[in-house]
Amino acid sequence: MFWTKRVVIGDGERGLVYRNRQFDQVLVAGVYRFSDPFGRIEVKTFNIAAPEYCGHDVDILIARLGARLDEVFVHVDLGADEIGLVMRNGKLEDVLAPGSRRLYWRGLVDVAVERVSLADGLELRDDVRMRLRQLGMLSNTATSKALMVEVPAEFAGLLFVDGRLSRVLEAGSYAFWNFRKNVVAQVIDLRVQSVEVSGQELLTRDKVSLRVNLAASTRITDPVAAVTRVAKHGDYVYRELQYGLRKAVAAKTLDELLGDKASLDADIFAYVRGRVGELGTEVLGVGVKDVILPGEMKDILNSVVQAEKSAQANVIRRREEANATRSLLNTAKLIEDNPVLMRLKELEALEKVTEKVGSMTVFGGLEGVMKQLVSLKAPAQ
Repeated sequence: MFWTKRVVIGDGERGLVYRNRQFDQVLVAGVYRFSDPFGRIEVKTFNIAAPEYCGHDVDILIARLGARLDEVFVHVDLGADEIGLVMRNGKLEDVLAPGSRRLYWRGLVDVAVERVSLADGLELRDDVRMRLRQLGMLSNTATSKALMVEVPAEFAGLLFVDGRLSRVLEAGSYAFWNFRKNVVAQVIDLRVQSVEVSGQELLTRDKVSLRVNLAASTRITDPVAAVTRVAKHGDYVYRELQYGLRKAVAAKTLDELLGDKASLDADIFAYVRGRVGELGTEVLGVGVKDVILPGEMKDILNSVVQAEKSAQANVIRRREEANATRSLLNTAKLIEDNPVLMRLKELEALEKVTEKVGSMTVFGGLEGVMKQLVSLKAPAQ
């Protein structure tokens, strides 16, 4: 008859019958007929291949079905400190927040929910962490269900729960539940860091203006102190290097600074090490890279250096001339006392003369040549 309503529910479906907009019954697979001359019956069909019930009347179904609820649905009602791990056919597929209330259709998909208490700890089990990573449910943002923390080698991780330091994480991969608590992780680099302090305009003790560039090597030895005891660790180290440089330069004259840069480095190193050591930072080395003088001061300094080098050259020249004169005097004394030596010197002189002569005609023999070419007179008495 025309007031009879025919309803067909497939194998992968369930139907909910509402009479006068009130829940009446659940329909499994089959064919149904309802007498509804006034159109008061409504049947809603659901595909149970997606097992989660998404209707807005969860509480009504729980109340109306009563003892028959477990025949139709898997009922999940989590406490305030519980997390639900939703297993579909034995595989983790979803995570329910604390206090969640859900219904899952029974029949086509085997659904089970494992309860995890937050009182047992916030860190995820390895199998849960790996599965959530596959599902893309892990994130390093504070808005995710689970916070992922990756700590590389030569780094350290600090885990804060509700603003308090909870633990220090070594190198590795971690994940923590992010429900009902504010979970934040900070990864700290423990490798050697280079700090540059460039372009510092400074005055020496004798009021000479110059520009200095400084380089330092540091590393964090106590990540807890470096993070919890100073707001911005890198800025603090830079500022202390700057102060140490200013203090050391102001205590020296220009000549002292240029003459002994090693002591300048040592003074800065001692100052900075004492200031940042208590904050978990080790200073490995400090060095002044460049000392840049103004143009006029550079010209003056160059003139001074040139004058000093010229004076040194004159001293060396006079010393060598004195040595040469002294050597010549010693030779003359030896010749005066030794006729044979004088004869040898005459022969040496003759050899040097004959090297520049193209041809020579000798009269009177060698003895005559020697007597005529070389004549030595004894000094007057």
